[in-house]
Amino acid sequence: MEHKHLLQIYEFITEMSDNGIRAIDIQGRPVVYNQKMKELEGLTNEEAEKRIAKEIIQFGMEESILQQVLQSGQSIKNQKKTFWNEKGQEITTIRNILPIENDGHILGVVEFARDISAQEFMMYQPLRRYGQPLMFETITAVSDVMRNVISTAKVAAANRIPVMLIGESGTGKDMIAEGIHHALSEPNSQFITLICRRDEATVIAQLEKYVTELSNITFFAERIEYLSMDAQEKIVKMLKQHEKKNHVFIASIGDDPIELISTGKLSKRLYYFFSTITIQIPSLRERKEDIMPFVVDYLSRLRQNVGCIVKGLEADVEQIFLSYDWPGNLKELEVLLDEIASLISTEEYITKDMLPIYFRWKTQEINPKDQHTDTDLFIVQSEKDLRPLDQYIREVEDYYILNALSFFKGNVSQTAKALGIKRQSLQYRMKRMKAVEEKEYSE
Repeated sequence: MEHKHLLQIYEFITEMSDNGIRAIDIQGRPVVYNQKMKELEGLTNEEAEKRIAKEIIQFGMEESILQQVLQSGQSIKNQKKTFWNEKGQEITTIRNILPIENDGHILGVVEFARDISAQEFMMYQPLRRYGQPLMFETITAVSDVMRNVISTAKVAAANRIPVMLIGESGTGKDMIAEGIHHALSEPNSQFITLICRRDEATVIAQLEKYVTELSNITFFAERIEYLSMDAQEKIVKMLKQHEKKNHVFIASIGDDPIELISTGKLSKRLYYFFSTITIQIPSLRERKEDIMPFVVDYLSRLRQNVGCIVKGLEADVEQIFLSYDWPGNLKELEVLLDEIASLISTEEYITKDMLPIYFRWKTQEINPKDQHTDTDLFIVQSEKDLRPLDQYIREVEDYYILNALSFFKGNVSQTAKALGIKRQSLQYRMKRMKAVEEKEYSE
């Protein structure tokens, strides 16, 4: 009876998790597939059951990433994955795939997938223009690689050549595109961005509407690989039909064009149209010398617009900024500075305790000596420190939540937002912790 009750508790915890969870046993058979994972993959319960049944029947025909971990015994941590689910939604997750071990033997593999689609969409948003035209002279970049990018972009602008910009989300491809527009040898009347991650019928209609204009226009097709192959072919046809109108066409993609072509995500004809000049925009982790100039520029605008006296970062904060990998690139840095700016009042320097809690936890490994000593309760130094896994996970979660609540002075809404969970979900956990505490005191 006790085993049955424990199983019900485990199932409840798994289903209530805000992470997608799936697991396989030592034979590679699916044993856990929770509701959040079904939502991420856009599957109904019936569709999920069919998929599980199919995986059991076809085990071994195609090796999944869980099976790879099962074979190697090596964990895969913090892997970012972007995919289109069965409902046609673009989903981005950070996933950890871990072997489940006992006494040196692997029992199976579990995957935890955290949904970061909302954050990723935010990273796709262009860097702000602050009400001013964005020219090459106003782009804050001191690295040699970015100077080469701007130099090549100026050549494209002088010759009005179609350009393909390649780079990760948030690197500033839109900045380079607008810089090209303002540096054209003959000025164009408009700069129009075609956001290809949205409804492609709208993108085609927009292009059809403006491409016939008599005045010259700069078109920037942002992340053009998100359009279907049919839509991409229509665009190639339109661009070739109106080549004599002297419009300027710029497109951006987020990955290697050859890889995109080979996987059927990018039209070869479309790529050839833009491939006269291709410009690779490096990630921020490849040009960390651009971080502090961007921060200095941001704080300068903040002083002018808000009237604060903030001068810069404390030395330990600067070290964290320079050591962090910035997966969201410049856009992630800008969003972080926005959050910090909302806390600034009379401070002259941004200190570590002004960093959002989620960012401090992400960067904790950068300065391990700064970690809280009370986390020692989670360190296993001997056999007596071991406890049941469900108890350990609950203690870690409670510790994390209590510290977050303390940081936000008990504000449930702000804490839930920082933790990336729903307010109701946080309240449920708080009630559970209170109930456990009351029980312990009553005993």
